[in-house]
Amino acid sequence: MDTGVEVKTARLADRPDMRDKVLGMADSWPRFVIEDLVGTYHFLRIAAELPEYVLFAEDEHGRVVANAFSVPFSLAREGRGELPARGWDEMLLWAFSDLRRGVRPDTVSAVSVSVTPDAQGKGLSALMIRAMRDNARALGFGEVVAPVRPSAKHLEPHTPVEEYARRVRPDGLPQDPWLRVHARAGATLDSVAPASMTVAASLADWRRWTGLPFDTAGDIEVPGALVPVRCEPERGYAVYVEPNVWMRHPL
Repeated sequence: MDTGVEVKTARLADRPDMRDKVLGMADSWPRFVIEDLVGTYHFLRIAAELPEYVLFAEDEHGRVVANAFSVPFSLAREGRGELPARGWDEMLLWAFSDLRRGVRPDTVSAVSVSVTPDAQGKGLSALMIRAMRDNARALGFGEVVAPVRPSAKHLEPHTPVEEYARRVRPDGLPQDPWLRVHARAGATLDSVAPASMTVAASLADWRRWTGLPFDTAGDIEVPGALVPVRCEPERGYAVYVEPNVWMRHPL
């Protein structure tokens, strides 16, 4: 794949010296997204405990310009079987529960794919998806799943996510750009995870993260949010429940 930038990909397990650069790489996630408690307490564990599932792209100057985090888990374990409606959060909890209990994994889930702001638009996200697929295949897995955050959904926060996710172009590919990247890599849409990530915090926190007043009861449109944030001034908090879209990549 010609990304327009000279890069090479590697696994953190094979290049542990790059850990700080991988974890410290600049990204463009909205501030409130990284305040999800499940992610706060589990994301850094991936690099520490599952480095063979962390990939990165390094340019000719040794700078990390993209990374991809994934985790293994057992989808076939009793009580599971289907990709969870609580998406990203529950997938991480399943993965680390299985790791702690010694449960044999049968599936790899993407956790995140990030590209530095100055290197976006050069095909690196597609490169990292391919690298993630190749890595999972090399580790003996037959499928990668991904709770995808549709990249243009924030432009339509009031559109039902099920309706949005099912939109396709005349060529049959998803209308959403990030869903389309996954589809081009061979993925198919499985289901919507309506409560994939939950960020509940005080009004003071939301004001600090967004610069918005958060003084009106009801739904608040927040830049970068896929759906409105529910504000409850009388109770002193606001809650964001983000939907994602499960995509399945057969290997």
